[in-house]
Amino acid sequence: MLYWLMKYIILGPLLRLIFRPQVEGLENVPDTGPVILASNHLSFSDSIFVPLIVKRKVTFIAKAEYFTGKGIKGWLTKAFFVGSGTIPVDRTGGRAARAALDTQLRVLRAGGIAGIYPEGTRSPDGRLYRGKTGVARLALESGALVVPTAMLNSDEIQPTGQIIPNLGRVRIRFGAPLDFSRYAGLAGDRFVERAVTDEIMYELMELSGREYVDMYAQKIKNQPAAVPAEPVPV
Repeated sequence: MLYWLMKYIILGPLLRLIFRPQVEGLENVPDTGPVILASNHLSFSDSIFVPLIVKRKVTFIAKAEYFTGKGIKGWLTKAFFVGSGTIPVDRTGGRAARAALDTQLRVLRAGGIAGIYPEGTRSPDGRLYRGKTGVARLALESGALVVPTAMLNSDEIQPTGQIIPNLGRVRIRFGAPLDFSRYAGLAGDRFVERAVTDEIMYELMELSGREYVDMYAQKIKNQPAAVPAEPVPV
């Protein structure tokens, strides 16, 4: 109930008025049946704008840290994500991440829409990074169609680290649904899952126009910052 109140009464109308979403290909999102919205991830606000545009309920997963923040900001963030039906995921991987995917699998088996960021984290520089195979596992185990979803300028609307978004017109592009039924029964095959994931990432690259980097974004984020060289005495 809180999800629909936020979308249509509390926040939705105001957000539409301020950011005037410009959307292409919304007709590619099926009206019924299980669907995975596989999106590039440029900004915190991605998880706001996509559910705002899609008329059906979209269940995203988000890092667990969004649910454990302190103070007023932490409370407001947690309240938003809980109200929007977002699932927390422990990004340390393994069984913890699998639990979040299992929850989304239940959403899909009930005929709903699951939103996922195959990169696993926000892009550190706006480029598109290698996808993790969780999206393929979801698609193969559920039989759901995958709709590539390109955020085109949300990093300009709300850059990383900026709390108050900039005024601007957010742009989103939905691609044609991808059907992976030809791989039915092959969930768990790491070669198949990598092929499915790479196909999804290729479509996201084409839709978004962003440069593709065949590395995981988290690896880039974990690299130590370059230390400026000491000036050479003369």
